[in-house]
Amino acid sequence: MKRKIAGIVMVLGGLYYLIAEFITAIFFRDSLANTYIFHTISELGIPNMNSPLAFLMNSAFIIIGLALLFGYFVRFKDFIIKNKIIISILSLVTAIGVIIVALIHGGNPLTASYHSLGAVMAILGGNIMLVFVSRSMEDFGRYQKISLALGIVGIIIFWIMFFNLESIYMPVFERLSVYTLIIWNLLSGNYLTVNGRI
Repeated sequence: MKRKIAGIVMVLGGLYYLIAEFITAIFFRDSLANTYIFHTISELGIPNMNSPLAFLMNSAFIIIGLALLFGYFVRFKDFIIKNKIIISILSLVTAIGVIIVALIHGGNPLTASYHSLGAVMAILGGNIMLVFVSRSMEDFGRYQKISLALGIVGIIIFWIMFFNLESIYMPVFERLSVYTLIIWNLLSGNYLTVNGRI
């Protein structure tokens, strides 16, 4: 029962994030396509006239962070055979990072460095966590292989983004490196709800 509850929370957290971002993007002061291509996720969370539903985006950051913590510490950690301390720390770093992103907005010169730190903690920390998870479980089956692939792809895209911060397509790189984590959250929630299978 505890396993299924943890799995459902992770799935709902991932779905809420995707839906909240989509709704926030619809009301952003640009076309939907332009918002996803040319505006970062962080921009959607800045409370101003460009993002009238910024509170919704920020709630999504908080909820996905809490869903990760709940799912991991309530049940998922029991599937980890090796590197449990490292993965536990990385899960905390990822969740705290994404919550920092929600609470400290970008665009303000006084707080931008803290916001950026939160983003690095969430994106890089999260994708590194995926790599560790994939190699720290009893088996190396389909779930673990997908987790490894998502982590590697996320890390690569993060570094592409990091060295192309001035590119007009930087928001695309940002989203791709974040979506690997959202996909993993959905995948892991499903993994927990179906007795360790996908």
